[in-house]
Amino acid sequence: MKEILYREIPTPEIKKVRYWLQQKWNPSQGKKIITSSGILLNFVNNTSTQDPTIPESKLSIFLWSVQNTTYLKVFRWGNPPQGENKIIQQLKTSIQQNFPPQYPSPPDIDLSKQSIFEALAPYYPKTVHFFQQMPKGEYDLNRVYWWEKSWRESVLNPKKPKQVIFSSQEKKAKSFDYDLIYLGGALGIIHGAVMAQRGYRVLLIERLKFGRMNREWNISRGEFQTLMDLGLFTQAEFESMIANEYRDGFNKFFDSNNPNHLKAAILHTPKVLNIALDSEKILSLAGEKFLKAGGEIWDETEFMNAFVSSEGITLEVLNLKNQEKTLVGGRLAIDAMGSASPIAWQLNGMRAFDSVCPTVGATISSGFPHGVWDVNYGDVLNSHGDISRGRQLIWELFPGENNELTIYLFHYHQVHPHNPGSLLEMYEDFFTILPEYRRCDMSKLVWKKATFGYIPAHFTTSNNDRVVAYDRILAIGDAASLQSPLVFTGFGSLVRNLQRLTETLDIALKHDLLSGQDLNQIRAYQSNIAVTWLFSKGMMVPTYKTLPPERINAMLNTFFGILASEPEKVADTFIKDKTDWLTFNRLAIIAANQNPALIPWIWEMAGSKDMLRWLGSYLAFTKDALVNLLLKKWFHQWLKNSQSWMEKRYPRLWLRLLSFSYGLKINNSVID
Repeated sequence: MKEILYREIPTPEIKKVRYWLQQKWNPSQGKKIITSSGILLNFVNNTSTQDPTIPESKLSIFLWSVQNTTYLKVFRWGNPPQGENKIIQQLKTSIQQNFPPQYPSPPDIDLSKQSIFEALAPYYPKTVHFFQQMPKGEYDLNRVYWWEKSWRESVLNPKKPKQVIFSSQEKKAKSFDYDLIYLGGALGIIHGAVMAQRGYRVLLIERLKFGRMNREWNISRGEFQTLMDLGLFTQAEFESMIANEYRDGFNKFFDSNNPNHLKAAILHTPKVLNIALDSEKILSLAGEKFLKAGGEIWDETEFMNAFVSSEGITLEVLNLKNQEKTLVGGRLAIDAMGSASPIAWQLNGMRAFDSVCPTVGATISSGFPHGVWDVNYGDVLNSHGDISRGRQLIWELFPGENNELTIYLFHYHQVHPHNPGSLLEMYEDFFTILPEYRRCDMSKLVWKKATFGYIPAHFTTSNNDRVVAYDRILAIGDAASLQSPLVFTGFGSLVRNLQRLTETLDIALKHDLLSGQDLNQIRAYQSNIAVTWLFSKGMMVPTYKTLPPERINAMLNTFFGILASEPEKVADTFIKDKTDWLTFNRLAIIAANQNPALIPWIWEMAGSKDMLRWLGSYLAFTKDALVNLLLKKWFHQWLKNSQSWMEKRYPRLWLRLLSFSYGLKINNSVID
């Protein structure tokens, strides 16, 4: 018996596929016999001798369903029948014609005539059913729909992003009362509180009611230390915000269809994302400190437009409670509005983001049977199947407070106007396949809240190929496309770079260095992250392209299998985006030797253009490594000793050199 074809048929309607295979598809030869799961093709002995000892050839074609999609395999018994290749090609062509990739869009709905539940039930029945069981399900499902529609609009019209920044005095605030105006209340309140405690006049504008979060936050102790070093939280406050701290985190990808040399052991990462924070508690405490330091919060207020002048920046905002528009002025606006930020789209046009992770999930209070999961452990990255409807679905599971579990489902996704990526489709899959991932009775689960969002990424090739600033405007977090290729989102990346961001922004404000050119120095660019974007590129299926279903799991198992064989420190450093040049190259060489097909696979998925772009990233990484080798013994100390005179006489030069110094430290964190 030999497997000769493995193919996904991108539809959850397996009965429809089975009917087509059994009743509609006519192979060019062979006798078709219907079986319970597909068909059997029998071929008469076609050898010249008609030797009866030679068995008949048979092709068994069968279907099964998992991950809300359909898979097909063909096995052969006996010798290859004459014309076998022609039959297989005919089958593949017919599948492509009858079941092409589908990228559905959410319906246009009118919520003045019906609830969000009534509007979406015909299209996403499971999603509506389970959101109705959540305490704020109607509110959150409205948010999911709004976010998807906003994201799609941004992707569908990339050449003509809506203009929201104007360099004019068309509208001007009566006064410029604030040093900093943060747009976005999640990451915005974290950094806004730090700056308020430094004596700056800070205003926070949030579209939602302040304190609501669509995601939970996980981090490690070492990384959270940055917030304590900056004086935002004490050790006792940090401990009070910990919902759970697990002993170990697992990384394992489905490998049943991988060859033996591409099967991988579980990668243990006990210090990666092992602290589950109570996100609403951290927002509440940061908000208290922010207000105590003199900050102001305008929640349920939406950003409309920005008007930049030599005197300051005027923001036009809409109070969603009374629909009144207001003008407010300040010295600098911080865009922390995330992936849907209209500012980010205007500044970067078609290259606002190169990829995105549509992410859905929920926090579950109880209902899993005993023994399904031990709350002392987390799933950092896990897949339980191969490519599903053009996506390699990946799970995350983090234990929380009082035996709660927060579970995410996401995939790495190419930003394409015909296929922007859907949260609603992902939620329908989430509620359908959760019992496949972790055994459970869905009717017994107690839902606490939904967690969702679009996590963007930009494939950076140099320190200046993305605009993160304009005159008197600076983007941070997801709005700056600050994302790790593997597990970190805006929160982890912001915290990791918070010292750098705070110190350089402090200098810019002190010396009024608020032009776009100066503010673009305040970025969290890392050449060692830039060089690893190829990993995320290798985890996404290009739109309209059909890949072998096992392809992405095979690639992931190559890399994670190597990390599993390395000391724990290597994997920890690599996943936390702190790898150095020597380690990166050593691991890449091992991977290429273990799986020689890896480079052709990535080339097929990324294309020549992106491979050449990646080469630019690699050269920048190499250059930074060489510069660090030459400067590390003296440059940082020299710069520290020069601050007293250089900052006073040449503040712009000081800002550039300090930003350069932080970049050297972060981009070349050698493993110890």
